[in-house]
Parts: sequence; structure tokens; C-alpha cells
Amino acid sequence: MTNQNFEGTMGDLLKDFDVKRIRTGDILDGEVIDVNDKEVMVNINYAFDGLIEKEELTNMDKDPREVVNIGDKIKVYVLSPNDGEGYVQLSRVKALEVTEKEDIKKAFNNEEVITVYIKEEVKGGLVAYYGNIRVFIPASLSSRERINLSDLIGKELEVKIIELDFKSRKIVASRRVIEDEIFENNKKESWKSIKSGEKRSGIVKKIIRAGALVDIGGVTGLIHLNDLAWGRVHRAEDVVKEGDKVEVFVGEVDTKNERVSLILKDINEDPWTKYGDALKLGGVLDGKVVNFLKFGAFVELFPGVEGLVHINEISEENIAKPSDVLTLGQNVKVKVLDVDKTNKKISLTIKDAEEKSKEYLQYNDTDEGVSLGDLFKGLF
Repeated sequence: MTNQNFEGTMGDLLKDFDVKRIRTGDILDGEVIDVNDKEVMVNINYAFDGLIEKEELTNMDKDPREVVNIGDKIKVYVLSPNDGEGYVQLSRVKALEVTEKEDIKKAFNNEEVITVYIKEEVKGGLVAYYGNIRVFIPASLSSRERINLSDLIGKELEVKIIELDFKSRKIVASRRVIEDEIFENNKKESWKSIKSGEKRSGIVKKIIRAGALVDIGGVTGLIHLNDLAWGRVHRAEDVVKEGDKVEVFVGEVDTKNERVSLILKDINEDPWTKYGDALKLGGVLDGKVVNFLKFGAFVELFPGVEGLVHINEISEENIAKPSDVLTLGQNVKVKVLDVDKTNKKISLTIKDAEEKSKEYLQYNDTDEGVSLGDLFKGLF
């Protein structure tokens, strides 16, 4: 074969390859063409294939077949253009050291999300790795919820880089900023969909003096003490506790100021409807004193139904305050003076109810065996 023919044959052979000279330190694109337990063969679109030994594939003690598969596209670093046996010695580890820095820098500048591997818990937070690059996640930025940091060890976590200084090897990431964004987006969607009167599932987040704060899926609303139950409630913790799952009705919705009132008591079980037939003018009912005001006392007639006894209607005597003659929890008879079912108000009297009871008793006192016939026999 003449030199001319040989050159032509080699030209045909290499026409599909990039025959430019490669040097140590070059970063090339490659495709895995073979892999075994000790090494990986890579096509680098060059006259010779590349070879990655196990130690240069990953810093983790893994079988190469667990790291890459045939057909995978990877970045490689040229250790030696010729190892003397017709292969280009390559390193994936060193290539990653370069490309990972570029990835992190790009993610930091564009506020993009990256995935890191949580390796261990240290004082103040977590140590994670993006490939071979060490990343620190402060405890306060590991989540927007209270969690056990140890539960994250060995897991992959999406984070954002919030501080980057390669010279000082200071790379700080946050998971919380991602969760905060998700929370705010969910909250916006929830405010768009929430409607007065609908029923929602929620979780009691906090007990306060005015009632209970409940999360109904990105939106936190207040259940006032009066809306926890139909009966009188003095403390929210008597009805619910933090962490309780509850079914609530949505009351007033103020989207502009992001405020919503919630109702735990079943609005379909309104005692004013349930006991409405028993609330008649002039009727005498049994009740219990549940609250004092300067001008009178509130008496509970049925669970969730209370009426006001004005101070002038408590006793025939002139009293300075209701507690002069009544005590909280005392059972009393009351007479209905007025009923306003629309506004749910009842006016009551104790003194008139007592007089009516006495009038009735004087004709029904059978302690001495006196009958109505005996009482009226002189009239005929």
C-alpha cells in the first residue's frame, strides 16, 4: 500500500472524528460505551476511546455499574491524552469539580433550585454535597416547619444557594426559601378559592385568648370563642387543642386584608331553630344563670340559647347589682317577656315567674291533703 493510499484510508477513518489535539486538563463530552466493576469505556469522538478507572468515576465507594449506564452522556476531564495502551485516561471526578462549580454559580446567579445529598448533622445545621462540593444548610433554613434534622440524613433535598464564596469555601443553601415560596403560592390560590359558608378541613395551630387559630390549607383563620360551640365557652382549650383536626364552616372572608372567620359549631344545628317552638311569650321556663352585667343577668334556657333578665326584673326589692340575689350556676324559673328570633334576643323576668309559680302552688299544694273541691266548696 502506498503512502498516498494509506493517508487516504486514515483520512476516511477519521473524517467523522474531531482530530484536533487534546491536552491534559481539557473538559470533553463523552458517551459511555462499556462499563464493568473496575472501569468505564467512553467514546469522546476522538481517534482513541477514553478510559475512566473506578477511583476517577466517583468519590463514593460504589460499583461503576451503579453510577453510570451504557449510553449515558457525561463530562470527562483529560488526565493523559495517551496512556501508552491506546486509550485516553479520563476522570469524571475532576470534570465534575469544574462543572459542578459552574452549575452552582449559575444556580446562585439565577436563583435556581439544585439537588444536594445530606451527609451529616453538625452543630448549627446540616452538611450536604452537590456532587463533590460541600454545602452547608443552617438549621433555621432546613425547613419552615419544626423538624428533626437527623431525619434528613441520607436523603436528597432540593435547595437554593443563598451565599457563595469559592475562595473561602463558603457555600450556604436554604430549603426554607423554597418551602416559603410554595406556601405563599398555595396561600394565594387558597384565598382565590375560599368562599363564605363552605365547609373546610383544618388543623388547630394555636390557642389564644380570643379563640383558636386554624390552618385550612395555606390560610389561617380564627374560630372565636362564641363560634366554638352553641353553648357558652370560657376557654378555647375546653373544646379543642393544638394539633386537633377539625371540620369548620367559613364565616366572613376579607381577602384584601387576608382575614377569615371560622365556625366550629354546626351551623345546621342552630338551637334557636331547634328550640324555637318553646320560646313563647308568657311562657315559664327553667334556666341557669351564666353571666352577670351591671344592668342584669344572662340566663341559659337551652344550650346556645340565652336571655337577658334586666336588673329591674330580678326581684321586687331594689338591688344594686344582680349578684346581690343571684349566683352563677343557680337554677331559676323565668318568664318570657319578649322574643326576637331574627336577632336572637330574649327578654326575661324572674320576679314575674316566681309570682306565677306561687299562684299556681297555692292551688296545688297537696301537702295537707286539701283538694280543689275543698277550696271552692263554700262558693256554691
